[in-house]
Amino acid sequence: MQKRLRAPERRASILREAAGLFADKGFHGVSVDDIASAVGVSPAALYRYFRSKEALYEAVLDELACTREDYIETVLAGESDFAAVLRGLIRTFVRGMAEQPDLLKMELQSLLEGRAAANSFFEHRWKTFTDYIEFSLNELQREGRVQPLDARLSTLMFLGMVREALIVKCLPGQDRFAGRTLDELVDGLVRLFLRAVGYSRD
Repeated sequence: MQKRLRAPERRASILREAAGLFADKGFHGVSVDDIASAVGVSPAALYRYFRSKEALYEAVLDELACTREDYIETVLAGESDFAAVLRGLIRTFVRGMAEQPDLLKMELQSLLEGRAAANSFFEHRWKTFTDYIEFSLNELQREGRVQPLDARLSTLMFLGMVREALIVKCLPGQDRFAGRTLDELVDGLVRLFLRAVGYSRD
């Protein structure tokens, strides 16, 4: 006999099961019946917590995409050099993402399906880095410590490489760098990026 859960516990279990299903199959590949079956409730019971599949999907996104690491600690702790801070920020970020592979899969599913929710991932996960790197590159240009460049384009291209590293290391069957850890890939990407922009510490 199934244990009767309190409302908050039941809601959490629905979100947890729905996240796994949406991550694997996307929004259109999952039915309310699929989710209800995975949770062990009737579709009618599921609708008591979420008025529609769309509302459930948005709730899952809110639950996952809005969890943010405290990157400020990385900026304030240790060295203030741009290269060291960038490496620390990206390492902190990819570790958090690696611990939540469903988040990465849902982001990719949202992009493939053209869902507006993809913007939520950018705002809550990637924009922290976009703003910091773009601002820093503009400052470094004024100081003559990087070559003339389009700071925003350079930032987005670098973060595209970081996303690719996450896809390769965190999604099943994708690890083309089996001999390298995620931290090693991040360090390599940071070095490559700094060389590409002509970064100088002085």
